[in-house]
Amino acid sequence: MTGRRDFLQATGAGLLAARRWQPAATDRRSAFSLWTWVHGGAREVDLAGWRTRYARLRASGFTGVLVSGGEAAMHGEAAHAEGLVLHRWIWTMNRSGDATVKAEHPEWFSVSREGRSSLTHPPYVGYYQWLCPTRRAVREYLAGVVDGVAATPGVDAVHLDYIRHPDVILPRNLWETYGLVQDHEMAPFDFCYCEACRDRFARETGRDPLALEDPAADVAWRAFRWRMVTETVEVLARAVHARGKAISAAVFPTPTIARRLVRQAWDRWPLDVVFPMTYHGFYREPVSWIEGAVAEGVTALPTATPLVAGLYLPDLPPPALAEAIRAARRGGASGVAMFEAGGLTDAHLAAVREVLQEAG
Repeated sequence: MTGRRDFLQATGAGLLAARRWQPAATDRRSAFSLWTWVHGGAREVDLAGWRTRYARLRASGFTGVLVSGGEAAMHGEAAHAEGLVLHRWIWTMNRSGDATVKAEHPEWFSVSREGRSSLTHPPYVGYYQWLCPTRRAVREYLAGVVDGVAATPGVDAVHLDYIRHPDVILPRNLWETYGLVQDHEMAPFDFCYCEACRDRFARETGRDPLALEDPAADVAWRAFRWRMVTETVEVLARAVHARGKAISAAVFPTPTIARRLVRQAWDRWPLDVVFPMTYHGFYREPVSWIEGAVAEGVTALPTATPLVAGLYLPDLPPPALAEAIRAARRGGASGVAMFEAGGLTDAHLAAVREVLQEAG
């Protein structure tokens, strides 16, 4: 129990100064934690109801919850009352639900290689409306968003989701869903070519990305887009740490896949905990694939940064969930996070407890 208690303290709120938000190097592998993403906006569930739900999780060994929707302070009170850490889960670059930004700043939205704004021509689905991470005004706006979240009583950490570019290539299992064969980067899904990106890249390299002969093969252009997202995360991390809170993010499963599919170099980000979504079914891989995916991330990250492997419950009946947790542990994960709480049956929780007992 000491290892888990130390991990809770290391990822809780207000215990360390902003620049000392990293747990000891030994903590990453000495403690194993359980998390779940929670859609917390159910209006019919009050404080007592959420306490009951969170108590059920804690009784099965869960460490924390990553909660979107609903009243953040109420969820914090409920989670803390049941001994859980609360990360407030927010959509970051994808601002499809942000009516103010869409109305007042349409120029902030990411632009495809075809010259179409994701605000007016979202790729794949209607809610794929993305801000451009290169713009200073976007970074300042998002810093204000995360500052407000971090200032909320009961919030231990800010959890970033959609902190990336739109998918230039979808995970393999989704190609048929959209009638696509994405064996190369296609212009409608290739972002961002807005004026801010073109101007800054031109200042740095003397070249216009729209004039590149093969944008997908251009090393400098690829690295530029990784760096723009990374710089944005750095701004957000400073804002959250200034409140004495932690910052985490849901990211694509491995550094290699994240860079290739969504321009996301998450192993270079100043996060306190990283949650790669090692959703094996999305990539048509067996459960055993999780071990290698986790190992790649653990190897790439700074030694002190905990990696908590995301697991996709619709692809994991209880026996498979148990094996997925074992695979994540073998790969060196500090814990696992399950998507999402509504899919956690009693049989799933029994499988979780069984795996915890195996580890002592």
